[in-house]
Amino acid sequence: VQLQASGGGLVQPGGSLRLSCVVRGIIFSSDVMGWSRQVPGEQRESVAAISTVGPGTYADFAKGRFSISIDIAKNTVYLQMNSLKPDDTAVYYCKLQRVISDSEYWGQGTLVTVSS
Repeated sequence: VQLQASGGGLVQPGGSLRLSCVVRGIIFSSDVMGWSRQVPGEQRESVAAISTVGPGTYADFAKGRFSISIDIAKNTVYLQMNSLKPDDTAVYYCKLQRVISDSEYWGQGTLVTVSS
């Protein structure tokens, strides 16, 4: 399984970005997809997660601003980010958690910079 993340960039405070993560391989119905982020020098933190059958779950800082979705036909997971703040600046990583084999797969990360 390989994950390819894209969609990062420079955006002004209050702006929006949509991140995409294409999964090259099979997505099982029991898999959980998610996004995490990391600021240099800090620990990676979870942003949002979604399964193929349930609603998304969000970190407190993401609730009401971010939305995670999955398009099974395109093998792609999205993270729509609205009302972005400078504190959202980080490298964003997508992840696939394969429950049946207790495995994790990570994408390469995409940089989001929120600045005026």
